[in-house]
Amino acid sequence: MRFLDANIFIYAYYKPKKQLSKKEKHMKNHAKRIISEVSEGKEEVLMTVVHVSEVVNILKYGMPLEKLVDVIIGLFMLDNVKIQGVSKEEYFAATELGGDLKLDSNDALAVDIMKMNDVEEIYSFDEDFDNIQGVSRLPKI
Repeated sequence: MRFLDANIFIYAYYKPKKQLSKKEKHMKNHAKRIISEVSEGKEEVLMTVVHVSEVVNILKYGMPLEKLVDVIIGLFMLDNVKIQGVSKEEYFAATELGGDLKLDSNDALAVDIMKMNDVEEIYSFDEDFDNIQGVSRLPKI
């Protein structure tokens, strides 16, 4: 099992208004492959409701509401996707951890939830995870 960061969805689904660089195209292709494998049940992943909310908050600007609703409902329906709830206390603890690790609260929450679930790998394009001991970021670009 791997943690699935919101930015994977953003790269997979968001339609940019400008021409993508070669690196961005490569990232978009990786993101589409990851989402495809998750959708087909080939990959077991973990997320939190906070990270699902991040997906919604970004994609609502670049995707018709009906399609966005289908994507989110589909995510919740997949047996290979574990979406974990987060309490006020857990988010507060993650915010404090973020201060120590130099991460924003949502990224620190991902690290905290990963440790709680014995997950060591995260699908993310956020290079801040490269500096976190015990966390391996995929894909390597």
